[in-house]
Amino acid sequence: MKMTALKAAVTLACFTLGSAAQAETLRLSHQWSATDVRNKVAQIVADGVAEAGVDLDIQIFGSQSLFKAREQYRPLSRGQLDMTVLPLSYAGGQQPAFNLTLMPGLVKNHDHAARLSASPFMAALEEKMADDDVMVLVHGYLAGGFVGKDKCITKPEDVAGLQIRAAGKSFEQMLAGAGASIASMASSELYNGMQTGVLTAANTSSSSFVSYRIYEQVSCYTPAGDVALWFMYQPLLMNKAKFESLTDDQQAALLAASEKAQAFYLEEAKKEDAVSEQIFRDAGVEIAQMTQADFDAWRALAQETSYKAFIEEVPDGQALLDMAFAVE
Repeated sequence: MKMTALKAAVTLACFTLGSAAQAETLRLSHQWSATDVRNKVAQIVADGVAEAGVDLDIQIFGSQSLFKAREQYRPLSRGQLDMTVLPLSYAGGQQPAFNLTLMPGLVKNHDHAARLSASPFMAALEEKMADDDVMVLVHGYLAGGFVGKDKCITKPEDVAGLQIRAAGKSFEQMLAGAGASIASMASSELYNGMQTGVLTAANTSSSSFVSYRIYEQVSCYTPAGDVALWFMYQPLLMNKAKFESLTDDQQAALLAASEKAQAFYLEEAKKEDAVSEQIFRDAGVEIAQMTQADFDAWRALAQETSYKAFIEEVPDGQALLDMAFAVE
């Protein structure tokens, strides 16, 4: 009897240890506050996985508490980080093709952005991510606009002589072509840049303008409206090898939660622009609107600067650009 009881105890202990060994904790890093839509997307995935009961936990490190904003893609690709919500163009230094995910005038509106995410164009970019051991869990684009510390910005000549921050290389090239001086920094550094006078203008997403309270530092805001020049791809990414190391149930739970998060992301992205405009208006900031003529002027400038440089710098740049433009 004693031996039988001992065997049963050992068997139970082994079973318990085996279950514990399968439990995984994933670390997810991003640069935004808890109220930001991108944190909410991450939280939907974390909550969905927790509810599935598959011994998988996602620990979210927001506000750059684990990695700096622009330093997340490399550790993700090396397996030092499991997941991140990241503007993909931040990794344009590693994969120049990623600069196409923040190309002026490439995206028409949020529904067009969703079609781009499901197109052969995005599949081609995902192949490049796979080369870095990275995969997409949640696709998402956010729109954005301009802020000016002392003046409104709607057309190219408005930025001449300004010290401006743009989120990615392609926008920097276009703005420099319009006569602006470029200051490169993450959106999390915008407030300090404006406050200290390092910046006199900036463009970023509607969400970041609100999340970082930029309405406290500027006199004019040009939000994304019927015409939006600025769209940026900001997916939730995961280390591919880490995903493949999970059990079938864990992978299924992660994919199901990600699908739910992606639907939320699209709907919230559409709301963010109007919400940001109202917040800036309530703060006493002047609201400017970009016209179709303004947009056309920017796009003409982009063709001579950003588009041209991208095609020259990226071996398959023309093919990728053609694939993007093929999406109606």
